[in-house]
Amino acid sequence: MAAAIASLSFPALGQSAKISNSTTPSLPLASVSAISRRISRHSLTSSRASTSSSKLIIHCMSSVTDVPPVSETKSNFLKAYKRPIPSIYNTVLQELIVQQHLMRYKKTYRYDPVFALGFVTVYDQLMDGYPSDQDRDSIFQAYVQALNEDPNQYRTDAQKMEEWARSQTSASLVDFSSKEGEVEAILKDISERAGSKEGFSYSRFFAVGLFRLLELAGATDPTVLDKLCASLNINKKSVDRDLDVYRNLLSKLVQAKELLKEYVEREKKKRGERAESQKANESISKSLGDNSLSFLV
Repeated sequence: MAAAIASLSFPALGQSAKISNSTTPSLPLASVSAISRRISRHSLTSSRASTSSSKLIIHCMSSVTDVPPVSETKSNFLKAYKRPIPSIYNTVLQELIVQQHLMRYKKTYRYDPVFALGFVTVYDQLMDGYPSDQDRDSIFQAYVQALNEDPNQYRTDAQKMEEWARSQTSASLVDFSSKEGEVEAILKDISERAGSKEGFSYSRFFAVGLFRLLELAGATDPTVLDKLCASLNINKKSVDRDLDVYRNLLSKLVQAKELLKEYVEREKKKRGERAESQKANESISKSLGDNSLSFLV
């Protein structure tokens, strides 16, 4: 992924709502805590698109009577994924799942593929460098299922949006309203609902999804984002603000990961040195013991 999009990874979040399956060397996460304090000021809201003409769009409205407590969502995650998660990643997931729970069960919530693309992009960048690819995928499955959604749908829709974006140019990406197609129908529906101020709730994931579309289309001119936001009736200032937050906070997350890496390497080196020292002491003890026996004999 290009450097520009790489600067959008989801930040390490707060220490609240702890998930209990965390275990790694207890690295001082001062930088992560700083990220937590900043991100906690910004609640995630949802943006959802729907249209009967597109197979990609799924109506998924929440009913007030269907809302489970946050603790249930967290419990679902823990039951689905029982293995320990390194603290540098778990810290982020803890707050992320709480924020997404609140968004998921908003009365106006609807699933849409642009949002899915944004979340998948954020998750993949957040978990970049995770020790195990298989575990990373398993955590994704458990995370989305804990929210009573389909992780395969997220991945499938994100992939379709990416494939569509790769076939676009800067001009065709913005000019979706004059074309027919599955993804074009999604964008038209978003534009209509955002323009009417009904049935659309902007979110940070949506902003990341838009930027990902631009990156894959090779749209490097900053004015393309202006035009796309105008076509979708999205507030450009909100998008700019949220993308800036991601860029700044990713930098801190990367630093925290580097600190963790250095800490683990130091601990590994110390363990190796202790093992060598113990081995040397055992050899000396054995040698002294053998010499004593020889002398006695």
